[in-house]
Amino acid sequence: MTTHALEALRSALRDRAEPDVRIQQMRVLRPPEGDELLGVRVPVVRELARTHRELAWEDVDALLRSPVHEERLAGVLVLAERMRTARGAQRRVLVDFYLARTRCVDNWDLVDGSAHVVLGPWLVDGPEDAPDVLDELAASSWLWDRRIAVVATLALIREGRYDTTLRLVRALCRDPEPLIHKALGWMLREIGRRDAPLLVAFLEHHLTDLPRITVRYATERLPAGERARFVRTR
Repeated sequence: MTTHALEALRSALRDRAEPDVRIQQMRVLRPPEGDELLGVRVPVVRELARTHRELAWEDVDALLRSPVHEERLAGVLVLAERMRTARGAQRRVLVDFYLARTRCVDNWDLVDGSAHVVLGPWLVDGPEDAPDVLDELAASSWLWDRRIAVVATLALIREGRYDTTLRLVRALCRDPEPLIHKALGWMLREIGRRDAPLLVAFLEHHLTDLPRITVRYATERLPAGERARFVRTR
């Protein structure tokens, strides 16, 4: 049984759908068969999630399990909004709810809009089981679990804590999926923005193990000559 609040959010999403945006989304997201796209701009979905952050847990679950892409996006963004003000045990409740439904987080935009802002603050808190949770995600056969593990560490990077990310890069550098290669490169680039010597040292030590696309992403902000050295070698 759906609530009035959930129906209001669903109606608002449909009211804000744009055919031209849907065409662009189809090209960029390449949704699987059965995934319905409305064509709602991400900032619009984000604002709707902000105004509906008090949805019942059952309604958030219904959003995450919806065949409509923007409804699933709204669901993860509601969790992200709640995590911004959650503390202590509240964070663990949100994390457990999210982890139990990662099969619903099934495209790169859903992962990238949620992993570092739902799992991230919890990781920063340093719970004892955080490494095990990330390792389990990284070892999953589900592509999006593995990307969640990597992208979630952006929160740690922003705190100047790089070891977890570098460990996952080493663990996933042989992953068969280009979307993982790109995520690894993205996180390495974020480290390099804050500590370029560390990035250079890591690349020099692990260059031959890293996919070419990872190296290209990782070195985007390095000086042109240094970037060319790494890209050319790889």
